Amino acid sequence: MARFLGINIPDNKNINIALTYIYGIGRSSSEKLLKEANIDFQKKTKDLSASELNSLKELIEKNKINTEGDLRREIRSNIKRLINVNSYRGIRHAKKLPLRGQRTKTNSRTVRGNVRRTVGSGKKKAPTAK
Repeated sequence: MARFLGINIPDNKNINIALTYIYGIGRSSSEKLLKEANIDFQKKTKDLSASELNSLKELIEKNKINTEGDLRREIRSNIKRLINVNSYRGIRHAKKLPLRGQRTKTNSRTVRGNVRRTVGSGKKKAPTAK
């Protein structure tokens, strides 16, 4: 596993897929970065040179792409702001309910914590004779 921006990236995957292991970088942004750095998409992570890795790192810093901890902190602060303003979305976040218009009568059991287990036929097994 190669270490890149503090994250372990798999060695045997193509670099355009391996970059998506970094929180905040998806397929499209990884392909844009690789195109800008003139790195082949099909190249494996283990085949990259140190200069190629450095150029990728510089591009991420230059383009000011929020990744990992900074992005998580930003998202958390946005949710906190919604809750403090008492917006509809903030209230739904606080109650841990779906907030984009999904129904809650039949779905979202796991979100609400109401997980139902399926019950067997109700028949008890006969005791086995020894």
